[in-house]
Order: sequence, then C-alpha cells, then structure tokens
Amino acid sequence: MKKQPGPGRKRVFQSMQQIDVPQSRNGKHRKIVTTIVDDVKSLASGAALKVPLAALQDSKENVRSALSRECKKRKIVIATAVDDKYLYVWSTGPALAAAASTKTSPRSLANQDD
Repeated sequence: MKKQPGPGRKRVFQSMQQIDVPQSRNGKHRKIVTTIVDDVKSLASGAALKVPLAALQDSKENVRSALSRECKKRKIVIATAVDDKYLYVWSTGPALAAAASTKTSPRSLANQDD
C-alpha cells in the first residue's frame, strides 16, 4: 500500500519561495561566450576577433554552438571560421549589410551619365 502525501509527512527536500528560484541558466560556456559576444559588439566594421583555441576550455564545436545560440537569442548576426590554432568571429549584422548596400558598385559607375 502506498503512503499518501499529507500534512503529517516530512518532506525529503528543502523548499524555497518560487520568486527566489533562478530563472536563467549559467552553462559551462557562459563566460567565454559572453566575453566573445561583448567583444564582437565592440568591433569596428570589417574587423574580426582572433580567439586562441586554447582559451576555449572545451571543443571548438561546442563553443561555436553555444556562441551561435547566444547570438540568436540576442539577435546578433555573426560568422565564424576556424583553423588549427584560432577561432575567428566577426559580425555580419544589419549595420554591415546597410554599409555594403550604400557603396557604389563598378557596374553602377559605368551606367552613370556625367
């Protein structure tokens, strides 16, 4: 026969106020990902971060995945590349796209009347 939960039953686990329950997740990549995202946001147009793979403390694939998730959450558009020593990260966001669209292309120069 099962014991019924009731007022006389002692709890096995502690309780706390629901308002005090943490609502965000601090994963193991949080520190490096937050640092990279903050640095990317401060980059000049056309610049890229050069992050040593040794600084990642996990595989480049896992950090790239965590970085991608965080950037999607923050609505930051980035691109990444990697070689045997570094992870490269740069912004390809709307600011870059707007700047690129205002440049005059060689084709449009050829069609201009002087």
